[in-house]
Amino acid sequence: MSQPVSRYLHPFEVAGHPTLEPEVKRAILASWASDRVAVEGQPALRRPPGARQPVSVDEILAALRSLDGEDARPTLQ
Repeated sequence: MSQPVSRYLHPFEVAGHPTLEPEVKRAILASWASDRVAVEGQPALRRPPGARQPVSVDEILAALRSLDGEDARPTLQ
C-alpha cells in the first residue's frame, strides 16, 4: 500500500476511500479492531497507529459491515 494507514482518522474514511481495494480496506479495519491497539483500561476503544484520538470498536465494526453493503453506522442513544 502506498499510503500510510495513519493517514485515515476514522473507520468510515477507510471504508469509503475510492481507490483502496475492498480487501485492503478490510485489512486496515481488522487491524484497527485488534486487541493490540486497545486503549488500556477502555476495552471498547482502539487507537490505530498514528491516530490522534481513539475510535470505538463499534464504529470499526460498522465500517467493516458497510463494506458488505449494509448501512451500518451506529445509532446514538
